[in-house]
Amino acid sequence: MIVRQFLQWAQTAPDEARAKATAALAQVYLRSDLGAVDRAEIEAVLPLLAADISPLVRAALAGALSRHPLVPAHVVRMLADLDGAPGEEMLAESPVLNADELIGFAIAGNDARRAAIASRARLPAAVAAVLAEVGDSRACLMLVLNAGADVPGFALGRIVSRFGHVSEMREALLERPGLPPAAHQALIRVVAGALSSFVSERRWLSPADAARAASEASERETAGVAPRASVATTVDVRAVVEQLGRRGALTSGLALRALLSGQVRLFLEMVSVLADLPTEQVAAMVADRSGHSFRTLYDRLGLPRGAYVAFRTALELVQDESYLDEQDEALGLKRRIVDRVIGQYEHDGLTPDGNRLLGILRRWRSEAEEGRSPRQGVIAA
Repeated sequence: MIVRQFLQWAQTAPDEARAKATAALAQVYLRSDLGAVDRAEIEAVLPLLAADISPLVRAALAGALSRHPLVPAHVVRMLADLDGAPGEEMLAESPVLNADELIGFAIAGNDARRAAIASRARLPAAVAAVLAEVGDSRACLMLVLNAGADVPGFALGRIVSRFGHVSEMREALLERPGLPPAAHQALIRVVAGALSSFVSERRWLSPADAARAASEASERETAGVAPRASVATTVDVRAVVEQLGRRGALTSGLALRALLSGQVRLFLEMVSVLADLPTEQVAAMVADRSGHSFRTLYDRLGLPRGAYVAFRTALELVQDESYLDEQDEALGLKRRIVDRVIGQYEHDGLTPDGNRLLGILRRWRSEAEEGRSPRQGVIAA
């Protein structure tokens, strides 16, 4: 009866009055002592209110329902689809939205909607990885500042690569607890480079002396933090991968070697091409700490069953560390990653592919020990 009266009244009521009444009706719906019949009647009218022509009504409904965990999922999705403040509030607050839905909204959304998602009190790693790929500097800054966001190490590395030149981003990254050493050092190198340019432009020192001073300062600050890495990437990774695909040279062995070399960007692009999926979707599946999404991806690719442990073990490392995929002397197989993978096989008593893969991994470990030229790099696989 109440709902019918409300709908009849709402046909002629002014927008502000309808918005207040909508908020009140939503609050009644959220009451725990509401009877089942009344709840069902109000629930039936919620989609109509979510589609109301007045932005005031839509905003009132979103404000009332955004934090409640028992709102019907289809109503939450309707509200989250709305442009402007109502949609952003649902994306930022609603506990009903799951990781897959948030990923979809992040990929399809605009910068403001991505920033709203990045501000969520608890943000899964898979969603954070997508935001690191597609978000603008504001969304990525919100992500870095969000203590409740589970941001994988490789996603932090991606943010450094994309926005390390932004001073506010550098400050936020350096203050984030658990920042991986590689990302920390890369930021210091960016600061040193900016300082060198600043001093040189003002002719306080010659360009050569400024660069030397910056390099020495960087080395002092980063000694013992991580192996040297550069933030500047000069190779169009996607173009290289697509060219390999056209040549028929894109293989599972090549993808594994990229991962064991810490070249996460190269690995993601390889899997994207092999699986015919967008890179940001691959990043989300890789970032899922449960491993279920990557298992689905792995099976889709038809990769060797015996190699799954190698891929999964290496991914567990890069989820916690930031490898920046840079083209410098630090490239090549990473001994620590290879050791972890071999150790996992030995711990589990596994003999992948009749020990063939284990033999390859041990050979790669020897290569990592020898510190071969990065020119042999991944493509030598």
